Amino acid sequence: MPDDYAERPDTAGSKDRQFVTALARGLSVLRCWKGGDKYLGNRDIAARTGLPKPTVSRLTHTLTELGYLDYSETLEKYSLGVGVLALGHAYLANQSVREVARPLMQALAEAFEATVLLGTPDQTHMVVVEVCHGNENFLLKRDVGQRVPHCTTALGRAYLAALPASEREQAIRRLQTHSHGADWARARAGIDQACADYQRYGFVFSLGEWRPQVYAAGVPLVSQDASRIFAINCSGPLYAMTRKRIVQDIGPRLLQMRDQIISTLGGRF
Repeated sequence: MPDDYAERPDTAGSKDRQFVTALARGLSVLRCWKGGDKYLGNRDIAARTGLPKPTVSRLTHTLTELGYLDYSETLEKYSLGVGVLALGHAYLANQSVREVARPLMQALAEAFEATVLLGTPDQTHMVVVEVCHGNENFLLKRDVGQRVPHCTTALGRAYLAALPASEREQAIRRLQTHSHGADWARARAGIDQACADYQRYGFVFSLGEWRPQVYAAGVPLVSQDASRIFAINCSGPLYAMTRKRIVQDIGPRLLQMRDQIISTLGGRF
């Protein structure tokens, strides 16, 4: 299953009469940019969104007028504008859970010489909202704002495992629409195992399934009213982060940290 894919804007809210398809299409254009993308042309955007090129042309023109895209006349392509940065900054600035979690995450990263991520769901992915490194020789190449898949990462699996059963099945069906036969069979097996591990241990595993040389454990962070679910994972090289170490040491420390965050915030975030 690929690391990055997006839900088609024309189908995401097809059964919701309040859903504004034109707005969804515009936002799907902004979601096209991934790490390493500087400029995209209308043809690139049409390929990534599945939208007709004339529709994309109107959307990119509108987004440019609003300051969410910048247009290069020399390249005849678009880059993200400062309006997107303003939205992202406003979101991060209002995340109390991020402020409380950061020092605890850094302490955990240093204790295990690992990388610790805090993420929140975004359609079929988790978006990283905080990163802490504890080992210069192991720097998981994920920055704030980047996305990781639900199915194969400890971050995504922790989120899925914490969902109520009915909501989890809906999320799984959405994930299945973006996968292929053999890939999906493995992905579904991984999700089912993660749910079983969560019931047994309180945390989930990703043992080389996202990156072959990376082992990780993850825990969900659920608000008091269950309206929001974040997830935290701790990742390290497989030679240092064995399953036994995760079960005996790393996983319990993740749970302690999760409980401390919830206690500090009174479960409100």
